[in-house]
Amino acid sequence: MTQHDSGVTFGYLDEQTKRMIRRAVLKAVAIPGYQVPFAGREMPLPYGWGTGGIQVTASIIGPDDVLKVIDQGADDTTNAVSIRRFFRRVTGVRTTEHTTEATLIQTRHRIPETPLGPDQILIYQVPIPEPLRFMEARETETRRMHALADYGVMHVKLYEDISQYGRIAKAYDYPVMVNGRYVMAPSPIPKFDNPKMHDAPFLQLFGAGREKRIYAVPPHTSVVSLDFEDHPFEVQSWDRVCDLCGADDSYLDEVVTDDAGGRLFVCSDSDYCAGRRAAGHEGPAAASAAGAALSETMTAVSREADGEGTP
Repeated sequence: MTQHDSGVTFGYLDEQTKRMIRRAVLKAVAIPGYQVPFAGREMPLPYGWGTGGIQVTASIIGPDDVLKVIDQGADDTTNAVSIRRFFRRVTGVRTTEHTTEATLIQTRHRIPETPLGPDQILIYQVPIPEPLRFMEARETETRRMHALADYGVMHVKLYEDISQYGRIAKAYDYPVMVNGRYVMAPSPIPKFDNPKMHDAPFLQLFGAGREKRIYAVPPHTSVVSLDFEDHPFEVQSWDRVCDLCGADDSYLDEVVTDDAGGRLFVCSDSDYCAGRRAAGHEGPAAASAAGAALSETMTAVSREADGEGTP
C-alpha cells in the first residue's frame, strides 16, 4: 500500500455518502436483480465514464484491498488507466493487472477469462441499467412492469429478431433472468460472458452513475439468459484462435496492426493472454513482427499497471 493523498478522504467520498451507498448495496444483494436508487454524487470524471462503478468501489474498498480495473478486458485503455490512477491516489491501495491477485475488480464491458473466487468482488460500470428502456421509455411504466414481472415485451423484442434475422441478434447487454424473478441488464458485456454469471462463487455489483441505480447478483445465484425452446441461447464463437497465445476458449478482439489493413485476433482479456504466453503458449502470429510489437506494447502497459511506471 502506498500513501494516499492526504488532501482528500480515503476513497474520495465522504463517510456519510459511503454509508448511504453501502445500504443500497445491501438492499441490492438482498433482492437480486432489483434496481435500488441511490443519491449519486458528482465525481471527477463525466457521466458515462464509470461514475457508478467508481462510487460503488469507493464505498467498499479498504486499505488492505488489491484493485484491478479493466476496460473491454484490457488493463491498458484510457478508462482503466485513469480509474486505476485515481484510486491509487485517493486510497493508496495496491493495484494490479493480475486477476488472481485482486480482491476488487472494476470492469467495463467484460468478465475476466480467469475464473474468480469467493474472496473477490466484481464491480460493473453500467451505462443503462433498465433492460426495458428501448421497449418502454416511461420510467413509471418500467417500474410497474418489474413489480408485476410483466416481461412479455422483452420476449416480443427477441422474437422480432428471430423473425427478421432467423436468430436472436443481440450480441451484448443480453437480458437475463435473475433468481427466477427480475429481468436484468448485465451491462454491455458480450453475451459470450453471460454464462459466467450463473451460479458464480463471487459477488457481482452493478453501478449506474448517470441513472443513479445499484443492483447486484449474490454468489451462487441463478442467472439465465432469455431465449426460446426452439431458439436456445448461444454464445459467440470464432473459427480461429488468439494470434498471440493460441487460446481457443477466450473472447477475441480484432486489432488493426498497420496502414495496409493487417489484422490480428487477440484475447480481449490482456492478463489472460499474457499469462498463457508466460506459460509458453504461442499463437500463429506470435513470432511475426506485428505480433511481437503488440506483445511488447502489452508488456509495457503491464509495468505501469503494477506501479512501475508513472503513478
